[in-house]
Amino acid sequence: MLGRRLKLARTAAGLSLRELETKIGNIVSAQAIGKYERNEMMPGSKVLAAIAEALGVSENYLTAQPDISLEGIEFRRNRITSKREEAQVEAAVMSFLEKYLEIETILQVPSLEWEEPRQSLLYVADIVEGELAAKTLREQWNLGTDPILGLAEFLEEKGIKVLSLELPASVSGLTCLVRRLNGNCVPVIVINTLDMGERQRFTLAHEIGHMVLTVDQNVDEEKAAHRFAGAFLMPAELLRAEIGVHRKSLSLGELLVLKKMLGVSVQAITYRCKDLGIINQATYRALFEIFAKKGWRTPPYNEPDPIPKEAPQRFKRLCFRALAEDAICEAKAAELLGMTVRRLNQEMETDC
Repeated sequence: MLGRRLKLARTAAGLSLRELETKIGNIVSAQAIGKYERNEMMPGSKVLAAIAEALGVSENYLTAQPDISLEGIEFRRNRITSKREEAQVEAAVMSFLEKYLEIETILQVPSLEWEEPRQSLLYVADIVEGELAAKTLREQWNLGTDPILGLAEFLEEKGIKVLSLELPASVSGLTCLVRRLNGNCVPVIVINTLDMGERQRFTLAHEIGHMVLTVDQNVDEEKAAHRFAGAFLMPAELLRAEIGVHRKSLSLGELLVLKKMLGVSVQAITYRCKDLGIINQATYRALFEIFAKKGWRTPPYNEPDPIPKEAPQRFKRLCFRALAEDAICEAKAAELLGMTVRRLNQEMETDC
């Protein structure tokens, strides 16, 4: 029904009914738009075209029948979020996922099967057991103890859809399941495209923790996922081999070298060293005082030597493939990718 799609697109655009009324030149009232969303009225072709243009979607998108729903949405918040912010994020995720699944359908490419780990091995009865769970998952996925480069791409190969979207500053990421009409569920992790690369990578690892851990009711799930993320990105064996088992101090230069190798922030490395007992609480506090004085503890967390941002590319590759195989036209590819036809042609030429 048009109503649900219209409300979804309007929420994703962050517009109120009155703001949308203004954006379409007041050709209909906010009350009328509300009736469209409740399926009490249907807009004429002129109004539908104006609304679609104002919301940056096609008329076909507004009139198509949705075949997915989101379940089990869990936000990773930096601070308290408003209901409007959460609704806006959910709408943006839904909109992107519909495009992702549409291009898979056009190419008749099935979603990659989620390689779900054996849950019995990832039960956590204590926060520290997040350490063992991370090691177990690395073993199941044959990762050894090496740093994981291109984490988003790796997770997509494991059947997790990774989306990089512009989220409110209050949200680092989220996990959810997308259910199709046929009943199949696909796991999804969303990261904030505005975050630094090191923060995106930790968010990805943290959200994997939420997806794979079975946490005892007496355990703080956030802390367990945090411990899991640290261990998943920075295996204890690797860190101890690089800096030793016990240290009285760590220099900023050494931490920055480790940052480049592991793809995580200096602060995450320091926290991990404290968890592993490599440094004591006093050394940990002293280092964090230095980080605070340098401004690394406050947004936008501008540490030196930023890590490249995670950039999941599977959706984009599928769109380029569909265009190259004449399965879609340039206008459709541009619509799916959210860019102009001119920009699309530039990127296609760059990739040749």
